Amino acid sequence: MVTAALFVRVEAKPGSEAAVEKFLKSGLPIVESEPATIAWFGLRLGPSTFGIFDAFPNDAGRNAHLSGKVAAALMSDETAALLTGPPTLEKIDVLAAKLPGNGGG
Repeated sequence: MVTAALFVRVEAKPGSEAAVEKFLKSGLPIVESEPATIAWFGLRLGPSTFGIFDAFPNDAGRNAHLSGKVAAALMSDETAALLTGPPTLEKIDVLAAKLPGNGGG
């Protein structure tokens, strides 16, 4: 069951859109090794606006993810140089979910 999620929004500096897209795609293999990350999506919301949505079974899973490699890379100076400002991070409580294999929530 999924009870916790995150939504992270970032805005790429002009000319950095491809690098931000590449960064998000490179996060997938990392989160695949996180057992408490039930779902993870790298998103393009507009020409220069990107996001990450991920879901967890509980707060402990979400906190473990926030202490992981993708979060560290997102907060690095190298990634900050690609963005117009710091990422916006929202902690979300999941009220219901339908995921493969769980028949719904």
